[in-house]
Amino acid sequence: MSPKTLVLSAFLAVSGPVFAADRILVCLGDSLTAGYGLAEEKAYPALLTPRFPGWTIVNAGVSGDTTAGGLKRVDWILRGQPDAVLVALGANDGLRGVPAAATEANLTAIVRKIKASGAQVYLAGMDLPTNLGADYRAQFKAIFKKVAKAEKLQTLDFLLEGVGGHPQLNLADGMHPNEAGHVKVAANVEAFLRPRLKVLPVRQRTGEGGGNKVLRRRQPLSTGGKP
Repeated sequence: MSPKTLVLSAFLAVSGPVFAADRILVCLGDSLTAGYGLAEEKAYPALLTPRFPGWTIVNAGVSGDTTAGGLKRVDWILRGQPDAVLVALGANDGLRGVPAAATEANLTAIVRKIKASGAQVYLAGMDLPTNLGADYRAQFKAIFKKVAKAEKLQTLDFLLEGVGGHPQLNLADGMHPNEAGHVKVAANVEAFLRPRLKVLPVRQRTGEGGGNKVLRRRQPLSTGGKP
C-alpha cells in the first residue's frame, strides 16, 4: 500500500483495515490543520504524506475547534489506534479569550487520554496576534510550555513559525495559511517529526484497529467572542 493522507469529511467512517499496512499519525487540530480556504490536498497533513513513506497521515482538523472540542472528540479518534498524535489546538481558545487555566486543563486531559491509549503524543505551540494584549498573550504562550513540562512532552515551539505575520503566506484574513504558507508549515512539522518518528517503536494494535470518524468542517478560526 502506498502512503496516503486521509482527509476525513463529515461523518466519513474509516475502518481498521484501511490502516492495516501503514503506521498512523493523526494531526489533531483546528482550521490551521484542516486547511481552511484551500483544497484538501493543499493542507500541511497532505503535504507531509510523500515525506513519510509507510505512514498514513490523518487530517483530524476541525475548523473552529477549541481545546474543549478536541477533548470531546479525542476518544473517537483514538479508536483507530494511531501510533502518534500531533496536538495542534488552542488558537481558537486564545482568540475567544478562554481563560488560560481552562485551556491548560483541556490540553492536559487530551494529552493524558492519548498517552493512556498507547500512542505517542507531540504538542504544537501556538501564539496570538499582538492586539490581544501583552499580558494575555504571555499567559497563552506559557500554556504549551507548562503542559509540555508537566507531561514530559516533545514540543514544536510554534506551528506557524515563519508563517504567522507574513502576509504573503496567508489568506486575505491574515490568519490562515495560504498554499505557500502550508508548504512552510509542513516543513516545520517535518523537521520536528522526522527524527522522532524514525525511532518511534511500532505499535502493536489489537483487533482490526477499531474505527475512526472525524468531523471536518471548513469554517475559519474564531474572530472573538464566546465559543
